[in-house]
Amino acid sequence: MNQREITLSGHIIDSLILPKALDTIMNQGGDFKILEFEVGKRKTDISKTRIIVYADSPNLLDSILDELSEIGASISEIEEVELIESPKDKVVPPDFYSTTNHITHVFHDNDWILVDNIEMDCMITIDKENKRAFCKTISKVKKGDLIVVGREGIKVTPPQRPRGKKGVFEFMNSDVSSEKPLKSMIKNIGNEIKEIKCNGGKIAIVGGPAIVHTGSATLLSKMIKYGLVDYLFAGNALATHDIENALYGTSLGICMKTGNAVNKGHKNHIKAINEINAQGSIKNAVENGVLRKGIMYECIQNKIPYILAGSIRDDGPLPDVITDSIEAQELMRQYSQDIDMVIMIATMLHSIATGNIISSEVKSICVDINPAAVTKLADRGSAQVVSIVTDIGTFLPLFYQELTNK
Repeated sequence: MNQREITLSGHIIDSLILPKALDTIMNQGGDFKILEFEVGKRKTDISKTRIIVYADSPNLLDSILDELSEIGASISEIEEVELIESPKDKVVPPDFYSTTNHITHVFHDNDWILVDNIEMDCMITIDKENKRAFCKTISKVKKGDLIVVGREGIKVTPPQRPRGKKGVFEFMNSDVSSEKPLKSMIKNIGNEIKEIKCNGGKIAIVGGPAIVHTGSATLLSKMIKYGLVDYLFAGNALATHDIENALYGTSLGICMKTGNAVNKGHKNHIKAINEINAQGSIKNAVENGVLRKGIMYECIQNKIPYILAGSIRDDGPLPDVITDSIEAQELMRQYSQDIDMVIMIATMLHSIATGNIISSEVKSICVDINPAAVTKLADRGSAQVVSIVTDIGTFLPLFYQELTNK
């Protein structure tokens, strides 16, 4: 029978990593034998276990080990990573290693090397001369790049939930439910944000147009003004309807004060785009006194970097929108290296896109009235995301109140 010995260490009981590993082995038709199990007795102690994994065929064993590596299992017998040159630009060897979004090290030249800028669904390349490892998307691979293949010499370290209460961020325990206590979760999130900001950390908001439609644009504007937001990721829609609201008091032609449809209001968002086009950019509109309030106004006034990534559905779009999706993705990737927390609000596609490019070490919250939005994030590997299923018009006022203690 084919077999390999694996090691699991850390808070593997509290984080449910150990039972998940055993379930993975059995669900795939393998078997196991626990050789050693050291249980940490104090809250700061880690646990460690050595397990032999058995399978009926080499292919089945490979499949089991692939899944175990994603939850933090490492093969006990350490071997050097295998490297194969890329045959041409944007092409990698068939047995390439596909990354997770967890901290990853590779064993090269008798040393464990941290993989820089880790994100999911990428390749690992090695710079032998400088003894460094990098995470690369397939679009950035160049002919001759040394690509890590197989699974030997790779160590993945997922976030773990230490013993004791850790507030809202209890990794590996982010169930999707609309029945969670909203106020207490918001209070915990607020405390985390205050701690991050006190330590000089940075917060990113990923926002959808529902922020404007629900009448919450003023609250997000104030959060930006008061220095609680450091980056904004959004699309054409949020910016367009925010500017429509600022110029004409409507969103999708609905008066934000009365909730009534405005005569010919359906054209207001096009009028807003037209006005910004005439100015040349959102920044010009602010500097020329045309745009005097709103989310985008506060971003300009407070020098908050923003990325407006375009889509096939966009009207206009606004001149600030990046219509090349790869260009927008790369810019988001650069900014994400500087982020300590991301709050994704009412935008499924932008939330999933952001989840795909950030490390699992970035504290992440997804707020959406649609449970599918947060479920899809978890299904795509962003298991660290804390989900809140609620209406944005309910969430943001409570959230702002908690942050400002008003």
